[in-house]
Amino acid sequence: MTQQEHEKNETEASNGSVQEDVSSGHESIFNQTSTETKNAAEDVAVEIDPVEKLQTELQEAKDSWLRSEAENQNLRNRHKKELEDTRLYAVQKFARDVVEAAENLRRGIDSLPPKSEDEDPILTKMREGFESTERSFLQVLEKNGIKYEDPTGAAFDANKHQAMAEQPSDEHPAGTVIQSWTPTWTLNNRLLKPAMVIVSKAGEKKE
Repeated sequence: MTQQEHEKNETEASNGSVQEDVSSGHESIFNQTSTETKNAAEDVAVEIDPVEKLQTELQEAKDSWLRSEAENQNLRNRHKKELEDTRLYAVQKFARDVVEAAENLRRGIDSLPPKSEDEDPILTKMREGFESTERSFLQVLEKNGIKYEDPTGAAFDANKHQAMAEQPSDEHPAGTVIQSWTPTWTLNNRLLKPAMVIVSKAGEKKE
């Protein structure tokens, strides 16, 4: 081989080596760029996840707070109602005793002889005194939420009346209160004591 041919071969080998180095360098740069792009994408994903997680946790905390607040409000409302019921009806037993006294006063008045023109003045004053006391008594009861109702003539209501007897009547429809021994008493619109009544029933047919 001549010297010229030898130099030519060395030049070609050198050029081939350079091309391989350039190609290898391009591939290395491409791989590095791809790796960096992938890493950047992963970094973005890592950055997004905590935000979504935080939003989820905030929403869960908000929902939990709303449920807790609703439960607390229900408890407050229930407690308020219980206090109100206690305030309104704590004196129920006492009210029944007072009502019994009012009924006894009325029985005392009804037991007096019928009023007449020639009535003894002492009896008249006694009657007037009892009736005045009864009016004052009933006014005091009403101021404290205790009211009475005379059911005579009304339809019998098992929720407010206690039937003591039935009596045939041609003048009243069946199931009518034709006589009341005691009135219906209520405390703040709640039944305190039912009226004791006599109820009409259909009259017997005459042959």
